[in-house]
Amino acid sequence: MFSKETYIKRRQQLAKDVDKGLMLFIGNTESPMNYADNTYRFRQDSSFLYFFGLSHPDLVGIVDAESGESIIYGDDYTIDHIVWMGNQLTIAERAATCGVNKTGTTADLMATLETAKSNGRPIHFLPVYRGESKIKLLEWLNIMPSAIKDKASLEMVLAVIKQRNYKTDEEIVEIEKAVNTTVNMHLAAMRMARPCITEAQIAAEVEKIALAENGAISFPVIATVNGQTLHNHYHGNTLKDGQLFLLDAGAETTMGYAGDMSSTFPVGKAFTSRQKDIYQVALNAHEKAIAMLKPGVAFKEVYLESAREVMRGMKDLGFVKGNIDDAVACGAHATFFPCGLGHMMGLDVHDMEDLGEQYVGYDNEAKSTQFGMKSLRLGRKLEPGFVLTIEPGIYFIPQLIDKWKSEKHLLEFLNFNKLEEYKNFGGCRNEEDFLITENGCRLLGKPLPKTIEDVEKERLKAF
Repeated sequence: MFSKETYIKRRQQLAKDVDKGLMLFIGNTESPMNYADNTYRFRQDSSFLYFFGLSHPDLVGIVDAESGESIIYGDDYTIDHIVWMGNQLTIAERAATCGVNKTGTTADLMATLETAKSNGRPIHFLPVYRGESKIKLLEWLNIMPSAIKDKASLEMVLAVIKQRNYKTDEEIVEIEKAVNTTVNMHLAAMRMARPCITEAQIAAEVEKIALAENGAISFPVIATVNGQTLHNHYHGNTLKDGQLFLLDAGAETTMGYAGDMSSTFPVGKAFTSRQKDIYQVALNAHEKAIAMLKPGVAFKEVYLESAREVMRGMKDLGFVKGNIDDAVACGAHATFFPCGLGHMMGLDVHDMEDLGEQYVGYDNEAKSTQFGMKSLRLGRKLEPGFVLTIEPGIYFIPQLIDKWKSEKHLLEFLNFNKLEEYKNFGGCRNEEDFLITENGCRLLGKPLPKTIEDVEKERLKAF
């Protein structure tokens, strides 16, 4: 945890930003894998962590917007729990560590909410993403699960985003811990991958590094020779010479802050000539995006320029024809680049995605509905304190190529004969994490090899 003063200041600011009523923070509970006592690793709700800092199940926090008072509710463990789990802090002792002096039981929470309702006081809550939280809102506030999305407090959402979007110096220190561990995860994969090794073996080594730092992975590891599948969590393939290997993996610190990086490298000692061609185009788009990062620049424009750089490179290689600006305007770049360029990162690897992408990443501006661009999670103007990823890629997705070819889609811009020759290529991307500063940007954590020369040099350590 940070110092209790950090959490006190955050809650004080929150109370100032919400007009009146109670703000309800529902902490997460344990989630069973296959029966009640066999649970997944516990992960606290990120907004609860941000304002209370307590990574413990079955807690509920309330912040009174009018009085500024904070209360934590939960039930102390009985001797039956302690037999299995060891001695535990009381709820009051836990609350004191984040500067909360008033606590209550679960029964007290019900009484507090009933009093607020009878007095006509607003009860604000954030959008919920777990089924058990929806059941609690049904029991406590008589809100049906189907109505929760519309009943969530936009005022509270915007007040939370107002703070969480801007990372403080102490948060940056914690994020850099996650990023440095993430770099070590990728270096381990680069130094391990070779023919006859399995994807599963690499994924296991990568995850081990995160766990060894007393942390966890920030999302399920993507470790694959089929990089054209953007979220590929299958690890059943054996590596072969001549393939490309794509790793997308990140560490999470004990405090819940995330790292998120991608790397692509040959299974053999060196890239093939066609792999070098495609990889360099993707890397050029990556560097073009980084060069544009500074306050006041709309990230949507960074994305579009990165897309144009992809298309310029692919035109030089014979995949694309016609005017590049027109091609990007029509979405032809999504043939190779059907995803976004990056996203906010912090206590969530896709920071605050549960609160609404249109508010976090777009400042409530309308998102594009165009294929490819609709997957851009961040479009708003950049501001100092934002932490985000840069991750353009180039992917040859056979099903997409077949579909657009059969539909004669964008024929004026795409050379489908050339695309047919590369349908088994796979995909590649690099991904790094950046802080927007007062004058530009700063790479977070230590650098990971990404030029062709540096990647091949690192690969020699695997042989």
